[in-house]
Amino acid sequence: MMENDIFDEIIGFLSEEGEISRYADIDGDLLEKFNSCKSPGAAALSKSKPMIRESDVPSDSAGKKSDTVTYAESSSKSHGDKRKELEDLAGQVTGCRNCRLHLDRKNTVFGSGNPDAKLMFIGEGPGADEDEQGLPFVGLAGQLLTKMITAIQFDRQDVYIANIVKCRPPGNRNPFDDEATQCLGYLQKQIEIIRPEVLVLLGAVPLKFLVGKTGITRIHGNWLEYKGIRTIPTFHPAYLLRNPSVKKDAWDDLQKVMQAFGKVYRKSP
Repeated sequence: MMENDIFDEIIGFLSEEGEISRYADIDGDLLEKFNSCKSPGAAALSKSKPMIRESDVPSDSAGKKSDTVTYAESSSKSHGDKRKELEDLAGQVTGCRNCRLHLDRKNTVFGSGNPDAKLMFIGEGPGADEDEQGLPFVGLAGQLLTKMITAIQFDRQDVYIANIVKCRPPGNRNPFDDEATQCLGYLQKQIEIIRPEVLVLLGAVPLKFLVGKTGITRIHGNWLEYKGIRTIPTFHPAYLLRNPSVKKDAWDDLQKVMQAFGKVYRKSP
């Protein structure tokens, strides 16, 4: 077991102080400083979302509604409707044969969590433990992700976790472009159904395939946007296990997620 793990320290402190709260107060000066940032992503965080009327949003030539309207409608769906839609989609994934990854899988790994989640984490693909159990992030990297989620004052069952691909790539390699492309529609539909307020991209693979950018070491911690959803990339937990010194950078990224939800981590000097 690794000593002096930053996330263990944070969780320990929060437990001692009794400060684990989904709606912890944020320091006013810090919030003002955060909202006054000049970056477009930060500026977007300080603005409330406008009410969208269907008549305000143009349709395409076939009368199809834009993504904005689709997401606005999905956000008003009941918990039961969302759960049913996710179950139906999971059934489609179970029978999927669209790419070579289905040939060696034991189980598809659809995703797990709260259909009403305001926060969604997206990884790259299942590993051996995930393939065995049919659930995302249940191995060592999953244990670290759970710590990361707890450190930002959320419970794992309150967020939603999914991957770019739903079947394990051989040897835990990154998914090839054609594999990711064939599978991406399932993830996009998951996001559309859940309609989280914030997406956290775990590593270079979701950064590339979901927002079309490369360079996780350069871009991590910067606010991006995916179809109107505030999106922030950080390092994959598996990478953090191989490079523990980078956990501090990941924690800096995650504190921005906390700030987006009006939370702050305060540790006495």
